[in-house]
Amino acid sequence: MTDRPTDLSSFPSFRPGRRSLLSARKFALMASVVAGLGVAVYGLGPSGGPANVFSTPAHAQVNNEVSKVQQPIGFADIVERVKPSVISVKVNINEKVAKDDGDDDLPFQPGSPMERFFRRFGGPDFPRGGGHRVITGQGSGFFISADGYAVTNNHVVDGASKVEVTADDGKIYKAKVIGTDARTDLALIKVEGGSNFPFAKLADGKPRIGDWVLAVGNPFGLGGTVTAGIVSAMGRDIGNGPYDDFIQIDAPVNKGNSGGPAFNTAGDVVGVNTAIYSPSGGSVGIAFSIPSATVKSVVAQLKDKGSVSRGWIGVQIQPVTQDIADSLGLKKAEGALVAEPQKDGPASKAGIESGDVITKVNGETVKDARELARTIGGLPPGTAVKLDVLHKGEDKVVNLTLGQLPNQVEAKADDSDNGNTSPRGTDVPKLGLTVAPAASVAGAGKEGVVVTDVDPKSAAADRGFKEGDVILEVAGKTVANAGDVREAINTARNDNKNSVLMRVKTGGQSRFVAVPLAKG
Repeated sequence: MTDRPTDLSSFPSFRPGRRSLLSARKFALMASVVAGLGVAVYGLGPSGGPANVFSTPAHAQVNNEVSKVQQPIGFADIVERVKPSVISVKVNINEKVAKDDGDDDLPFQPGSPMERFFRRFGGPDFPRGGGHRVITGQGSGFFISADGYAVTNNHVVDGASKVEVTADDGKIYKAKVIGTDARTDLALIKVEGGSNFPFAKLADGKPRIGDWVLAVGNPFGLGGTVTAGIVSAMGRDIGNGPYDDFIQIDAPVNKGNSGGPAFNTAGDVVGVNTAIYSPSGGSVGIAFSIPSATVKSVVAQLKDKGSVSRGWIGVQIQPVTQDIADSLGLKKAEGALVAEPQKDGPASKAGIESGDVITKVNGETVKDARELARTIGGLPPGTAVKLDVLHKGEDKVVNLTLGQLPNQVEAKADDSDNGNTSPRGTDVPKLGLTVAPAASVAGAGKEGVVVTDVDPKSAAADRGFKEGDVILEVAGKTVANAGDVREAINTARNDNKNSVLMRVKTGGQSRFVAVPLAKG
């Protein structure tokens, strides 16, 4: 056999101009089988074996290009750029230890060889006679400026007597806490001993659900570690406080990642990792980050004065549920319902009353009570704001100047839907309440009627009523006895209302409850 190329045109079924005896599909199948067996269709090798068709420069180039296209996109370039800005934060916290009057539970005598042995090799301290002990904590953070300002979580440095940071290059620096904000769990620290630190930029815009994120931190004290995931949800409320507005991500975030940044693919910080949902203590792919917009606002105030001042209008608010919306004649369950304005607060002075619904702030729609709390809290005291309010069925505009949120007062949004669990569209039995004038019950005050008994199977029980609650209003009318309550309910029923709105005071706090009315 000669080493000349095989001429496919010599086969009758492959002669040019002649119809092939094989279909295109069968030919493709045969070609793939031949290629799989390692036989070159272009000819045989010098030794009679199959020729390697990818040995030519042209085919090698094509093969390399295909390989490049098929490789998964990585984050190495981004990580190389942003990782130096991330730091490990180590703190010492002095904890007071209660005095122990007896030595029976102590395993070793003070100063004994066994006690010294345990202390030397990391055994627990056995405090005697009270005093303090030092607890070591660890978290993450990141530089936001070249001169050493860095962001971490409040819970990482809260109560710290000593703060040290370890940079990505392994160098250790001392740091001091500039300011903290417990309500957003943010802290600003200043790292000493340098003036040209690599720093990260806080993103200007919000990420979108589905965007890639990279979480960089110090899990388990292992040093700088990177995990990747996507934005799973926005605007999450995890019950941390009235200003919850977390970004939910599915990048693994473990112990020690607290205070570390979540980067987007542009290398900007979109959030500060602060919490995880974990029944077991490890990452289950549900982590929460503080948005960069919140970080910018809080850090600016911490840097300027070491604390955060928030706007305050002086109202207790709650969500507008669908039942409440129906009772008020609203088309949508949106806005923030004013349960009670605080005496001498900005809202009260401006004429806002219980039962009003705040629908807009400076022309921006208020989706719910929590959004109102975040919006007002994000404005500095002294700011003039315009509120759109639904007042007794009519729209009006209220102008007021924000006060300063008191240290011990939260602009709290009551998120309970007050037992809104009974099936919709079904007949509801009688309210199941027994009431008495408040003036006749010691300690109940002089206004409204006191609930003295609740049928556990009633609509009122479903809505969270309990003995001792004081009903102040029913369907917008003040009530002083059981007859007033019955009259207001009958009026609402005659007006074809599906539910009646009651203002109820429990433990000094007011709320509105929409109670379904029985049919017929």
